[in-house]
Amino acid sequence: MAEENRKMDFRKWVAVFGTMLGAFMAVLDIQITNSSLRDISGGIAATPDEGSWISTAYLVGEIVTIALTAWLAQVFTVRYYLLANVFLFLFFSALCGISKNLGQMIVFRAGQGFTGGVFIPMALTVIVSTMPKNLLPVGQAMFGMTATLAPAIGPALGGWLTDHFGWEWNFYVNFIPGALMLASILYGVAREPMKLGQLRTGDWWGILCMAIGLGSLVAMLEEGQRKDWFGSLFIRNCAILAAIFVPLFIMIEFVREKPFVNLRLLACRNLAFTSIIAFGLGLALYGTIFLIPLYLGTVQGYSPLQIGEVLIWVGLPQFLIFPFLPWLMKRFDQRLLVCWGCLIFAVSCYMNISMSFNYAGDQLRVANLVRAFGQPFTIVPITGLAVATLAAQDAGSGSAIFNIFRNIGGSFGIAILSTLITRREQFHDVRIGELVTVYSPATQARLAEVQGNFVNKGFDPTTALKQSYAVIKSLVTREAFVMAFNDAFLVISITLLVCAVAIWFCKPSRAQEAHSPGG
Repeated sequence: MAEENRKMDFRKWVAVFGTMLGAFMAVLDIQITNSSLRDISGGIAATPDEGSWISTAYLVGEIVTIALTAWLAQVFTVRYYLLANVFLFLFFSALCGISKNLGQMIVFRAGQGFTGGVFIPMALTVIVSTMPKNLLPVGQAMFGMTATLAPAIGPALGGWLTDHFGWEWNFYVNFIPGALMLASILYGVAREPMKLGQLRTGDWWGILCMAIGLGSLVAMLEEGQRKDWFGSLFIRNCAILAAIFVPLFIMIEFVREKPFVNLRLLACRNLAFTSIIAFGLGLALYGTIFLIPLYLGTVQGYSPLQIGEVLIWVGLPQFLIFPFLPWLMKRFDQRLLVCWGCLIFAVSCYMNISMSFNYAGDQLRVANLVRAFGQPFTIVPITGLAVATLAAQDAGSGSAIFNIFRNIGGSFGIAILSTLITRREQFHDVRIGELVTVYSPATQARLAEVQGNFVNKGFDPTTALKQSYAVIKSLVTREAFVMAFNDAFLVISITLLVCAVAIWFCKPSRAQEAHSPGG
């Protein structure tokens, strides 16, 4: 077969490196700005609530373009499609850095997401269409690094850039890898004739329904908790649009002879189950990246740089794992590797379900190290399973479907976890309040102690007693908040256990059997 006769020369390795760099940059750009949202919001005179749109705009643009990428790459060819998007991504990055108000930032971030989102599915497409099957595990390991390392080092890099150079450099830093990616594509990706005639027969109704439906769904998930969910007219409108246009998009893609995303590939058992698992892994991966900074920043008062220094312990040990993954993927059933990774990842989250107020960066480090030794096994082998039974020409659609599920899973996970923390904090606050009453001897003793401290500082007894009640109430609220985080980590742990079981519904696949056509 043609796939078996492929040879990897230097030019092709450069092409693979360039697309991997793009995927890494796209994932990094989400986390690097999230760690500095407070500073960016202040720089453009936006409130923290308004500043959330800096992330939401990027994610909306990204989810739309991921679905479009396979078709547009056929129309404009991989080379010219990637070159155009690298130029535009860097252009929008520069505009983000010079934005003066929230409106400008939202538009430019959406443009960044729309162009940067191309890099993630295209990276997997280039691997499958370029590399011979005996080297696929190497390419998949490289792709996995972009999904797991970038979220781990992004907060540290973002905090460091903001502290030393200003928030603008969270965007300007893209020019370094962007220039390397541009050179790699120019040298490594072959020229092919464009097929502009396909634009006339394009699936434009499907594209329109997808853009409105998925864009509204992501906006609803990202902004729902901050806007009190269905108490907000905006969220209700987004929900209505998603409920109408997502089913329309699915229906159009199934009935159209030449859809821009071939959803019929979900009839392939491996792609169907790996996409569902990718949804759960997206929840777990982006959920932990959401929970740990929120906990350290809100409960422990950590700065963005300090938060990044804690999360870096998830990223650095993975450099020891990735070189061995191709070897392991050639010798073991990839389902076993994914199951192992999910179980280790679940254990690391379970280690965080008994946190107290004294649980800070030093205590989180052990759980982060455990997670670092499990996370690579979740993302890397599953990408191989996802496309293992697809023909080369279907790799683009398969990659798009897989990444859509993962991204939606991340947005869904953050929405669920943020809502869970709010609701469970209220629950634990009430339950603790039932035990901490003025009739409890322990509470009375603590009140007397705190009141005495205030009296010693010059407060009169009545004011000191009021201040004491406020202190006790704040302690109850703090502990309830920490307990809510414990519940959130338990939810992630359970999700990963479900993924560990679900992976066994996929067909067995070894690297030697990967990339055989058919379904």
